[in-house]
Formats: sequence, C-alpha cells, structure tokens
Amino acid sequence: MNAERTQPSSPAGQAGTSLSVNALCRPLVQRLLADAVRLRIASQTTAGGVGMVDAGISVPGSIDAGLAIAGICTAGLAEFRLRADSSNSGWPTWIDVHSSQPVLACLGSQYAGWSLSATKQEAGDKKFFAMGSGPARALAAREDIFKDIGYRDRSDSGCLVMEVDRPPPPVVLQKILRDCGLEPAGLTVILTPTSSAAGTTQVVARVLEVALHKIHVLGFPLDAVLSGSATAPLPPPAADAGEAMGRTNDAILYGGQVHLLVDRGDDEVRELARRLPSVTSRDYGRPFADVFRDYEYDFYRIDPELFAPAEVWISSRTSGMTWHAGKTDLGLLVRQWSRPAA
Repeated sequence: MNAERTQPSSPAGQAGTSLSVNALCRPLVQRLLADAVRLRIASQTTAGGVGMVDAGISVPGSIDAGLAIAGICTAGLAEFRLRADSSNSGWPTWIDVHSSQPVLACLGSQYAGWSLSATKQEAGDKKFFAMGSGPARALAAREDIFKDIGYRDRSDSGCLVMEVDRPPPPVVLQKILRDCGLEPAGLTVILTPTSSAAGTTQVVARVLEVALHKIHVLGFPLDAVLSGSATAPLPPPAADAGEAMGRTNDAILYGGQVHLLVDRGDDEVRELARRLPSVTSRDYGRPFADVFRDYEYDFYRIDPELFAPAEVWISSRTSGMTWHAGKTDLGLLVRQWSRPAA
C-alpha cells in the first residue's frame, strides 16, 4: 500500500483529524464479506473489476447485515446495537447508536450526499439515479460539506453504499473510480434496497446523522459537537420502495431521540434544542409518504425543517445543563406498522 495515499487532508476545520475513514472501514468490509453466508448477502466482482455486494436485491439480506453496513458507512466511528424494548414505547425493536466522532462519522462518511446518475442511453436500458453514502465520498469530496468540515481522505481503497434495487451501470462505476482516484480492485460498492431488511436497518441507523445534518443546516458550529447518542424504532421491511422510504423516514421524524454533548454555553444550546426537532416543521404531523405524495414526489418542496429527529436533549459542556425539546409520536408509527391480532 502506498503510504502517501492513506493520509487524509484535514486543515483546521470542523473534522480536524488525521483519521482516514476509508482505511478504517477496510477491515469492516473484509469482515462483511467473510460473514456473507450468515448475513444472507452475496458478493461478486464486476467485469470491470469492482467489488459488488448485494445486501437485498437477489438475496434476503438481514438486520445484522444492515447493522454491519451502518458500521461501514460510519467507518467504524459509531457503534450500533439492536435493542428489544416495548415496555414504554409500544414498539419492540430499536436501533441505538453512539459516536465520539459524530461529525466525521455522520457527515464525513455516513451521509448520503453524493448524487450519481446515468441517462437511459448511458445506462443501456433505463435511467439510473442513486445517492452515494459511506467513506468513498471523502475520497471524491464532490460535496460542499467536505469544505465545511475541512476534511478530505486519501486512500487506495474505498467503499460506497447505494440505496438501490439494481446494480449501477458501468458508466456510474467509472465516474466513482475517476472521482475517487481508485483502481477497480480498490472499490467496493454495497447495494441496499430500502425495502430490504438490510436497507431498512441501515437507513434507520442514520438517526444521529439526521440530527447532525440539520445542525449543519441551522448554521450551528459543527466543531462544538463533541459526542452523540441516538435511538429510533426499527420497522419491518415494507412491500415496496415507496412505502419503505416512508417508514424509515417516519421512524426518525416521529420516533428518533438524540442526545448531544456540545461545547457551547446555555443560550446557544437552548436555541439549538428549540430549533432542532422535527416538530418545528410545517409538514410535521402526517406520515412521510402522505407528505411526499402531496408534494407530487418532489423532495425539494418538502419543508427541510422536517428532516430531523423527533426529540432531542442537548447538554452544554460549558455549564453542565441539558436542554430538552420535541416529542415522539409512537402512536402514529404503531398505527402504520401493526394491527392487533385479536
């Protein structure tokens, strides 16, 4: 391995770290592949030499695969755990996440922010579109977020995750390789349809990332965010992609709970807590699928304030005081996801 290619670029910005997210995720990818049979996933190498992992298109996949992929998406900088607890919530299965490097784990790696597309002519049958997430984003650094957090990775290997129900065409893979500066053998692409068990799991596991992204949108200094913990209910996989997208969004918007430790005083922390939860949005209160349909399936018409966890606690490292805002609506989720047997 070329040592020069494994040193991330990190000027005095919010990420402020010498950690290489792609170097960190490499053993996690190897572990995923070695455990493919248990996780009910499959892998192959494309004709062009790129490693491709199917986590739910032509194989069943699993919740465990989704948790492992969530770990890959965050380059091992966040811990994920499945928890069974219906005593107070009315829903039995939850995903817990914690990170001591939340900005790098969530925004520098996990965030699905790289737009990748191909026209019908380029794709050979029908047009292709996906948002790429995971550590390889930091090699290409095509998104403004990397300037904002002051981070870019350097590595001779990388991994990208796509929430799609078919493999990307060669033209998309060529773009990824070109922008990341990778040889084909150095790239692994993981495919997780949202309607699969792995896909549903790894999307709900983004509950902390959703909070970090809204913090960034609100203009709060990211370098003040020291650590974060979060939880969200895990719904069963839905029958189709549209319903699955609605369920995974609702899990976070109406069931997500986040606790952050920030290095700021009470006034700033109280204002952040007040503005952060999804309840501040004009579109709050209805299932996400209904909101999306009413806006004629145009994401950009949805109030961006909606994309946030339901309930937050934010603690000030400066004063030791914690500020709480928002609320969960587990009733809305249970009504959509389950029916009484009797």
